[in-house]
Amino acid sequence: MTEYIQVVTTAGSKEEAQKLAGELVGRRLAACAQVMGPITSTYWWQGVIETADEWLCVLKGRRDLFEELAAVLKEIHSYQVPEILALPAAAVGQEYQAWLAAELKR
Repeated sequence: MTEYIQVVTTAGSKEEAQKLAGELVGRRLAACAQVMGPITSTYWWQGVIETADEWLCVLKGRRDLFEELAAVLKEIHSYQVPEILALPAAAVGQEYQAWLAAELKR
């Protein structure tokens, strides 16, 4: 059975988030990407608590494509340590699953 995932990343601008989304969908490593924001993130970076406005990018993909998606994301992302967090889809609607299967890299 195919395992579908959602991969979450953030970017420092809407333009970068849309670039990431377009590149990953274009390579068929994600069937769909949603860009949301701005959001406010608070995190530790180099021993200091930082707060920044970011844009959230949610990518729909397959578990077996995760390593390739993550490698491309690291290559094209401006962050030194980009967020790359995959969450398994507990259930996927039949029609949406068929669409994912058709749109993702084989």
